[in-house]
Amino acid sequence: MPSVLSPVVDAMTPAERRTGSVLAAIFGLRMLGLFLVLPVFTVLAGRLPGGDDIMLVGLALGAYGLTQAFLQIPFGLASDRWGRKPVIVTGLLIYAAGSFIAAAAPDIHVMIFGRILQGAGAISAAVTALAADLTREQHRTKVMAMIGATIGLVFAVSLVAAPPLAAALGLSGLFILIGCLALGAIILLFVAVPPAPTFTAQARAPFSSVLLDAKLARLNFGVFALHLMQTALWVVVPTALVAGGLPGGEHWKVYLPAVLLSFAVMVPAIIAAERRGKVKPVYVGAVALLVLVQAGLAAFGGGLWGTGLWLLLFFVAFNILEALQPSLISRIAPPASKGAALGIYNTTQSIGLFLGGVLGGWLVKYQGASAVHVVGAAIGIIWLGLALRMNPPQPRTTVTTAAT
Repeated sequence: MPSVLSPVVDAMTPAERRTGSVLAAIFGLRMLGLFLVLPVFTVLAGRLPGGDDIMLVGLALGAYGLTQAFLQIPFGLASDRWGRKPVIVTGLLIYAAGSFIAAAAPDIHVMIFGRILQGAGAISAAVTALAADLTREQHRTKVMAMIGATIGLVFAVSLVAAPPLAAALGLSGLFILIGCLALGAIILLFVAVPPAPTFTAQARAPFSSVLLDAKLARLNFGVFALHLMQTALWVVVPTALVAGGLPGGEHWKVYLPAVLLSFAVMVPAIIAAERRGKVKPVYVGAVALLVLVQAGLAAFGGGLWGTGLWLLLFFVAFNILEALQPSLISRIAPPASKGAALGIYNTTQSIGLFLGGVLGGWLVKYQGASAVHVVGAAIGIIWLGLALRMNPPQPRTTVTTAAT
């Protein structure tokens, strides 16, 4: 029997490859702005007036995800009605405005407002819907995987680049850079991405059926848990490294080896998942690795060497899951309801980002840093139970094409 992902004669066209690459780059530029602040925010924001309250710092870190959670579905629906590009441009302009407000923030309260406004540029569903519009059904999984892999790559790059950039530019300069990246993404959108085609009318599944679909719900919980762990982890890791004697500008000495080694492990895992039909074992293994990381940090702490090892394992799992999950969503969702499914997926991701910052700040303040890892491990165990029940998606029996 042929593999689910056996190569087909009908390969991606140059236009599809270019479109997928450019949209992944646009997505990556926006996510780079989000990820650049993670490794340094708790240290630098703590120097703002009011920043001595770790709960407010955690709120500022996670506030981005709050408005993302509320606006992902409305932005996706708006892109169905008024077009993908106008909605994407609007979202990027709002995101840039929030970045510039955060750059000028005189205290932690204005910083929170800037982060909330950043999150209001909720374009993830619109970008992934545009990617689906511009590629044929049989190649959409590849494009979604490109976007997912780009998120993992950008996260890795940001962890290495953020400390020296923050040391050179400060928190204000970092947010100015983030705003400029958003404006650059707008230029790239108009220069390199063709207009979305017009599609023939299709019957859409009821929104409730997409929301309550058990297979999609498992993945939605997964992206929620992943980004909650990620944001909560970065409430404690930068401070832990500083306490271990490593200044913020030198955190790359821990991040860089961990990131490079994680990609050396991640790439073969993705190949095994996508080309050799090992999606479920790789997926479950990555979730189990996250549980191990959280439990290990809770039980043993770190020090510089120990933290570096745990971060290496975290990056391996994070990068695998960021590449696999969007691909799985695009394959499981009904073809005519991908926008709704992606909107829900990105909404739960944003809720995880928000709660990770808020919960992480609250736990550190009242329970200590180890409590962050205990809660992360408990959430990971729930996710692992759901992942064990997952059945890999089967190939489509029909192909839906766009009217041009």
